[in-house]
Amino acid sequence: MRSSVPMKFLIYAFLIVAVIVSIYPIYWVYVASSLSDSQIFHYPPSNWFGSNFLDNLRSLESSMPVWRDLANSVFVSGITTVSVVLFSSMVGFAFAKYEFWGKRFLFFVVLITIMIPMQTTLIPLFLIITKLHWQNSYQALIVPFLVNGFGVFFMRQQMQAFPEELLEAARMDGSGEFKTFFRVVVPNILPSMAALGILTFLQQWSNFIWPLVVINDRTRFTIPLMLQQLDQPGNVIHYGPIFAGAAIGLIPLMVVFVCLQRYFISGIYSGSVKG
Repeated sequence: MRSSVPMKFLIYAFLIVAVIVSIYPIYWVYVASSLSDSQIFHYPPSNWFGSNFLDNLRSLESSMPVWRDLANSVFVSGITTVSVVLFSSMVGFAFAKYEFWGKRFLFFVVLITIMIPMQTTLIPLFLIITKLHWQNSYQALIVPFLVNGFGVFFMRQQMQAFPEELLEAARMDGSGEFKTFFRVVVPNILPSMAALGILTFLQQWSNFIWPLVVINDRTRFTIPLMLQQLDQPGNVIHYGPIFAGAAIGLIPLMVVFVCLQRYFISGIYSGSVKG
């Protein structure tokens, strides 16, 4: 019993340090967004909020249409997340619960797509978008990411633990496959869908390389592209507005996580134990 007390103390101390290290960069983004440039680079750095947030925000709004860019990011990330969660769940369900010709080969192809870096498919994908005349459009930002291999793999792993008895009972009651999926399967895998939704939204929100390649129209810029424009070589760089833009860009991520966090841990581990 005595030996367990120091061990618990060390564990809690480690967890507290880990939480502080994880949260501090986000906290300092909001602190820096309220400071002037001279205060940001002052040593030792300030760890409390200043009075320049509104000035930094006005400077940001005068140089960039920040609210339109925020709306673009919300729209693109939201549509992509809903699509990935829906289609990945349906395809994962098919791989987990149905037997069909070529199932193993097709799932192997899905796994291959996870292993291929996006940089290797960037040029072919750009050529396809060009042939379709989709440059500078929302289609270019959304369509290539409507479904992905990781989402299919993740949902397939969750579906494998789903009880066959529930599916058979629904089919005996005359329920079709789509009705069974939406009325029986979906309500029971909401934690897994929420976990995938958080991961997908985070990935799409921070997507920078692909929008940089296909978007030149200023009206289609997302938050990462807006922040990149604020840090252009040859311009006078003011870091207060940059941190203000970063602070605004973090808000939707935190809102999504707070709304879905109670599902996140259970969704990640729900497929690890088969019932």
